[in-house]
Amino acid sequence: MTNLDRSHIRNFCIIAHIDHGKSTLADRLLEKTGTVASRDMREQLLDDMVLERQRGITIKARAVALRTQHKGESYELNLIDTPGHVDFHYEVSRSLTCCEGALLLVDAFQGVEAQTVANAYAAMEHDLKIIPVINKIDLTHARVDEVIAEMEQSLNIDPDEIIKVSAKAGIGIEDLIRAVIERVPPPSGDPNGPLRAMVFDSHYDDYRGAITYVRVMNGTVEQGQKIRLLRAGVTHEAIEIGQFVPKRKAVKSLQAGQVGYLICNIKSLQEVHIGDTVAPPTATIDDALPGYQPPKRMVYCGLYPSDGQDFSELRDALEKLSINDPSFEFVPETSEALGFGFRCGFLGLLHMEIIQQRLEAECDVDLVQTAPNVTYEIVTKNGERLEIHRPQEVPDSGDIEEFCQPIVRVNFVVPNDQIGQVMKLCQDRRGMQRGTEYLSATRAMVTYDLPLAEVIYDLHDKLKSATRGYGTMDYEIIGYEPANLVRMDILVNGKRVDALSIICDRADSDRRGRAIVKKLKSELDRHMFEIAVQAAIGTRVIARETVPAMRKNVTAKCYGGDISRKRKLWAKQKEGKKRMKSIGSVDIPQKAFMAVLESGDP
Repeated sequence: MTNLDRSHIRNFCIIAHIDHGKSTLADRLLEKTGTVASRDMREQLLDDMVLERQRGITIKARAVALRTQHKGESYELNLIDTPGHVDFHYEVSRSLTCCEGALLLVDAFQGVEAQTVANAYAAMEHDLKIIPVINKIDLTHARVDEVIAEMEQSLNIDPDEIIKVSAKAGIGIEDLIRAVIERVPPPSGDPNGPLRAMVFDSHYDDYRGAITYVRVMNGTVEQGQKIRLLRAGVTHEAIEIGQFVPKRKAVKSLQAGQVGYLICNIKSLQEVHIGDTVAPPTATIDDALPGYQPPKRMVYCGLYPSDGQDFSELRDALEKLSINDPSFEFVPETSEALGFGFRCGFLGLLHMEIIQQRLEAECDVDLVQTAPNVTYEIVTKNGERLEIHRPQEVPDSGDIEEFCQPIVRVNFVVPNDQIGQVMKLCQDRRGMQRGTEYLSATRAMVTYDLPLAEVIYDLHDKLKSATRGYGTMDYEIIGYEPANLVRMDILVNGKRVDALSIICDRADSDRRGRAIVKKLKSELDRHMFEIAVQAAIGTRVIARETVPAMRKNVTAKCYGGDISRKRKLWAKQKEGKKRMKSIGSVDIPQKAFMAVLESGDP
């Protein structure tokens, strides 16, 4: 590959709310620049994960190099396609660090949504040149003029800068490519300077080892060159260097401003850190580029193999996934009820669901998942500050000085006539209103501070129901605040079932306790003795259901005769049941766990 003039390179990403057409626009750009032949073209070309295609959403950011001509000159455009869902905001922030420009995509019918606002502000924080784009202008019910007014009102965007396109029909794509070349600044950096490249993603290939995605910030990296990963502190040889077009294509070198991949025969997954710096072997850790803020996992749940034998298989599968997705973590744990498994941390509920489905589909592991809970903080009487990832870690209430929960600021974008329903929804979840801003004559942005635990369970579903599908939401963590929280335990036959313990608000504990014991009673098999199913806070039982015993009719052989004979037999049976209850153990079947855990917040 001939060395490109740096002024002919453009690095940009596409950011938008979920379903506004990012992946379709990426398809059109690939097609229009001739990067992919029309016979190889298919929808959502960059979404190559099976799950992405099934769900129609982007989960992993993807990079691809496009070649195009402008005024007789050859240009290289590096496009990074990003996810839109709030849980994958971390993927978006990594992509923004590697770009100089961003296409802010807005649907011509749905207009500015909550995630559009969040992603636009993130791009502004990274000092990117924003090119506003309205997509789907060919829809019969497109509201182009209203959407332009919304963009001007909420994001302070100049209406003259907005480009109107239809990614599906291919309208306005040439104008968009021209705008990228003319408006996005070329990358800085000196191709002849010392090598510095940022690792912004990686995935594992069974045959080639770890494939590291890099953006070269300074200098040039060549095939066969020795390189050092500064944070990991290891030196390797760059066996293959290349770019995605969109398949992997080897090149001789990558220079400052370019985006591509490195293959260095890295077999150990622990050596690649997202946000690491690739540098010459002589460089030290002081030369590292500022990396990324480590992702903050907010939702934790236990993952267990459904039959205890597959523990090592599950560990291998989790290790494999964690190289592709550094935003989730796992540590081994044991549970009396479920055996050996892992405690896993995720960015949000969709992220948890995706990881679970990827484990089951890609790694063929059958899973049992415990109830998800968020990270709490506790200050003890001794002044110690504890981070609580699971209910079992909560100390006795006498030792707790302060119990704090994570609070999130949620922005809802809703039609004006449905603001009332959204406010009621938030007040039921102990929310504090922070403001209302009208984006246009028909839509408004309502801001609330809510406990994260109330947001992750079902707020999104309830919002969609309350606003007939038109409401959208986006949230960010703002900190921890003290609250009146308790740990609620579930006791079966007097023994605590650790997998069913939950942390909840004291005011809500009675309702939730009653719902869980009722559900568990209907799922438990009857034994020869009666079983008490209780919900308790500390030593105080707040709800109880009883699973009746199976009884043998011991007086069936007595026909007529004296009643004292029957009483003697009943007393003997009662004594036997009492003894059985004290030594008998209740086997809670897997399906009973699943039923209680799936019902979540009834």
